[in-house]
Amino acid sequence: MAEPTHLDPAGRPRMVDVGEKEVTARAAVAEGRLVMSPATLAALKEGRAAKGDALVVAQIAGIQAAKRTWDLIPLCHPLPLSNVDVQVEPDEALPGLRVRATVRVEARTGVEMEALTAVAMALLTAYDMLKALDREMRLEGIHLVRKSGGRSGSWESRQT
Repeated sequence: MAEPTHLDPAGRPRMVDVGEKEVTARAAVAEGRLVMSPATLAALKEGRAAKGDALVVAQIAGIQAAKRTWDLIPLCHPLPLSNVDVQVEPDEALPGLRVRATVRVEARTGVEMEALTAVAMALLTAYDMLKALDREMRLEGIHLVRKSGGRSGSWESRQT
């Protein structure tokens, strides 16, 4: 197993020094789901959620979260994101919402954490906006779908 990258020789936490790494175009895509009752999904789609349009607010929350990942997760680098795209879509088959975040940057480190954070915060925001209708909702399947760029190149999940 490789040496831990986020610990110094004395075992204390440290931010990884990426100063010598090459700046490359990097991207990451993450997904997740919020499963809810059919009645809650119907209320959402019909605009009957008391707190307003959960789809739009969740989308904005996801974008904002990606931009603030460095402030939320210790030891993450602040990154000059070039694009954050968060899609929040109703899915009758769940029933619930599917969230997909795509994040891009030209930097010395990747944006996997930003994409995952965007998905998680969008789902949590939708939960918050709909919880008065359905306390049984659950977040599921938050995962990295793919990433590209950097020394390790491209990677794609085998999850469905």
